[in-house]
Amino acid sequence: MRAMVLHSICQLENCQDPLILENLPQPVPGRGEVLLQVLACGVCHTELDIIEGRTAPPRLPLIPGHEVVARVVAHGAGACRFATGQRVGVGWIHCSDGSNDENVSPAFRATGRDAQGGYAEFMCVPESYAYPIPDQFTDEEAAPLLCAGAIGYRALKLTGLQDGEVLGLTGFGGSGHLVLQLARHLFPSSPVFVFARSADERAFAEKLGAAWAGDTSDVPPQAPHAIIDTTPVWKPVIAALAVLRPGGRLVINAIRKEDRDRDVLSTLSYERHLWLEKEIKSVANITHRDIAEFLPMAAAADIHVETQSMPLEEANQALHALRKGGIRGAYVLEVAR
Repeated sequence: MRAMVLHSICQLENCQDPLILENLPQPVPGRGEVLLQVLACGVCHTELDIIEGRTAPPRLPLIPGHEVVARVVAHGAGACRFATGQRVGVGWIHCSDGSNDENVSPAFRATGRDAQGGYAEFMCVPESYAYPIPDQFTDEEAAPLLCAGAIGYRALKLTGLQDGEVLGLTGFGGSGHLVLQLARHLFPSSPVFVFARSADERAFAEKLGAAWAGDTSDVPPQAPHAIIDTTPVWKPVIAALAVLRPGGRLVINAIRKEDRDRDVLSTLSYERHLWLEKEIKSVANITHRDIAEFLPMAAAADIHVETQSMPLEEANQALHALRKGGIRGAYVLEVAR
């Protein structure tokens, strides 16, 4: 099978091709697993964190990718949940202990980091961690829903938002454009304010129904009750805390933050940014329940998924473009020929 393989940790600014196209043996499903023929795989910022070592894989070589849309082609012993040929999705959670807090359990294993992922023609996953894909979404549209959408749903739940309260979104990429649409479906009376550096991203946010869109450091018309941060850097965190209303909550939806602007943390002021019972909540991984709940919800909300597709062999170009920023929606690799 064709696969894009990571052999060593590197900094993308110094490495043009971190992934190597290889021809590998097709995997064999174990007990309780299904073998999947990958149709499409989304490109997530977490892949950058893996490649650059911020959340390093336990072993190399590694096949990344955790926004996987595929068809079931074979079953391991005891696996009977899905029919052969059924279309399913796989997200960041490859397996865990099945508990309500399995996302923070020591048993948690991540797809494309702790287990081989979807930048390949075939992969295996425990059948309990695969999910039916709603028919209305194409393969390319469904891929970002498996992580950007589902983890955005978890972040939205963690805000504790009530209908009519103001929601802020800082960063407007693959996750933000899905969360905006979901928030408008679940909280129709809540205005959504978007903070983004790119004028194109701000225009896209307004097109999708944002009540206001401004730069990262702009002051919105009203102080948000909650803000979700999906950026890889620190400046938006400080800016969000400055405009959050008393008693508000900032939810940071990032598995890691980069070091490039860490010095901005020295400007953190207790009285301006943290006082008056403001809260900071992080999003840690995801549970299988989040994905199972979100996919039919995305279909019911008729969520529009903005994607840019590239062939599997161009995964390195997609990663560099994602690192550069300013893309509209999400990159998706077309895997099946």
